[in-house]
Amino acid sequence: MSDLIDDEGPELRGNAPEFTVSELSGAVKRTVEQGFAHVRVRGEVGRVSRPRSGHVYLDLKDDRSVLAGVMWKGVAQRLTVQPEEGMEVISTGRLTTFPGQSKYQIVIESIAPAGVGALMAMLETRKKALAAEGLFAPERKCLLPHLPEVIGVVTSPSGAVIRDILHRLRDRFPRKVLVWPVAVQGERCAGEVAAALAGFNALGPESPVPRPEVLIVARGGGSMEDLWGFNEEIVARAVAASAIPVISAVGHETDTTLIDYVADLRAPTPTAAAEMAVPVRAELLARLAELEERHRSALARGLAERSQTVRGLVRGLPRPEALVAERSQRFDAVAERLPRALLALARARRIEFTRRADARLGPSLLSGLIARRSERLGALGQWLRPERIATSIEERRWALGLAAERLDRGVTTFVAPRRERIAAQARLLDTLSYQAPLRRGYVLLRNGAGAVVRSAEAARQAVVLEIEFEGNARLGVTVSGAGDVPPEPKPKAKPKAKPEPGGQGSLF
Repeated sequence: MSDLIDDEGPELRGNAPEFTVSELSGAVKRTVEQGFAHVRVRGEVGRVSRPRSGHVYLDLKDDRSVLAGVMWKGVAQRLTVQPEEGMEVISTGRLTTFPGQSKYQIVIESIAPAGVGALMAMLETRKKALAAEGLFAPERKCLLPHLPEVIGVVTSPSGAVIRDILHRLRDRFPRKVLVWPVAVQGERCAGEVAAALAGFNALGPESPVPRPEVLIVARGGGSMEDLWGFNEEIVARAVAASAIPVISAVGHETDTTLIDYVADLRAPTPTAAAEMAVPVRAELLARLAELEERHRSALARGLAERSQTVRGLVRGLPRPEALVAERSQRFDAVAERLPRALLALARARRIEFTRRADARLGPSLLSGLIARRSERLGALGQWLRPERIATSIEERRWALGLAAERLDRGVTTFVAPRRERIAAQARLLDTLSYQAPLRRGYVLLRNGAGAVVRSAEAARQAVVLEIEFEGNARLGVTVSGAGDVPPEPKPKAKPKAKPEPGGQGSLF
C-alpha cells in the first residue's frame, strides 16, 4: 500500500488530464460558441442597463429561466425600437461565455418586438405614463391661428407628403412654408423630429428665418414599426414643449401614434393637416361679401326704421306756426300797452319826485343853500379882482426874466468850449485835407474809374486821366504814346579860358 502513495500528498494519482481555470473556461467558451453560433431567442425583457459606454445590458427571461444578454454600442444605435423592461422580444445573436463571472450570455446582433402585441403593450405603458404627467390634458392645448403667415412642416423633403401639403395650401390659401427635412422612419427619426421642433421654437424676431405660427409634423402611412419613431418619448415631449401650435399628421386615418395625443390638433392625413392650417380663400371672400351685403342691408333697414320713427314723432309734434302764433300775439299786445305804461310811469315818477323835493327842500333849506353858494362866489370874486390879477402877472414876468438870464448864462457856459473845440477840429481837418497841397500848386491824378493814380506805371496803363486843381477844378486828358519822359540834359560846362601868352591865367 505504501507504494501506491504519492510523495506529494496522500491522494492517489489518476489518469485524468489537469486543466487550469483559464484553460477550462476557454474550452467551455469554444464549445458553447461552436454549438450556438447563431440562435434566436424569444423572451421578456427584464433588467435593462445602459452605462455611459453606450453598450446595453439586459436579461431575457421566461417563467422558469433567465438569460443574460449584451448589445454593443454600434448595434444599440441602429435599433428602431429600444428594448424596455416588460417588452416581449425576439433576439438574434450568438451564445458566448464570460469567464470573469463563470456565466454564459447572448451577444445580441438584432432585437425586435415579438409581434404587434408587444409593441402595443409597450405603447400603452408609455401612453399611461405620459398621460399621468398631464401631457394629454385638453387645457394645455393651444388654438390654431385663423390665418398664419408662415407654416413650418417637419417631414421628409423627398416624399409625396410635402408635395401634397404644398399643393393643398396653394389651392386653399397660399402661405409661406418652411420645411425642416427629417428622417421619417428608422433609428434617426425620433432624434431628428425632436430637434426640428426645438429648432422651430428657437427662432426669434431677430432671426433671419421667420418664426412659423403653426407646425405640421407629417408622414405617410406605413406599418407600426415604420411609424414607431413618432411613438418615442423624446418626440412626444418635444411636441408638448412646443410653444408653437402643432398639428399631427402621421400615417393614415386609422394609424395612431403617441404624438397624436400630445399635439394640439390631430389630422387624419397630411392633406387634411394643410386644410386645417389655412381656410379657403374663396370661401373667405364669399363670406366677406356676404357680411358686407348683410351690413348694407342692416344699415338700410336701420335707417328706414329710424326714418319711420322720426316721421311718427314729427306727426305728434305741433306745427312751428302754432307754437309761435300765441307768443307773437302776446308780444303785440304787450307792445301796444308799453307806450301808455311808460307815460303813466313817467307821470308817477314826476309826481313822486315833486312830493319828495317839496318835503326835503323847503323854502328855508333852499334859502340857506343859496346863501352859502353866494358867499363862495363872493370869495372867488375878491380873488379875481383886476389889481390882484395885475400883481400876479407882474410877479410871473419877473420870475420869467430871472429864468431867461440863467438860461443865457448856461448856454454861454456850455456852448463856448464846444464851439472852440469844433473850430480846432475844423482847422485840423483842413490841414489834413488833400485840398491843402492843391492850394500850394500840386494836382491830383485819377484814372477813368475815379481811383487815385499813385505811380508812373499806373499812369502809363490808364487810357484817360483826370487832373484836379485847386478849387475843385478838373481837366480830363487822354494818354497816347505813353512812355518815360527823357531826363533833362545837363547844362554844358563853359570852356576854360586859355591863358594869354606870356601872361598869367585868370583865376576865374
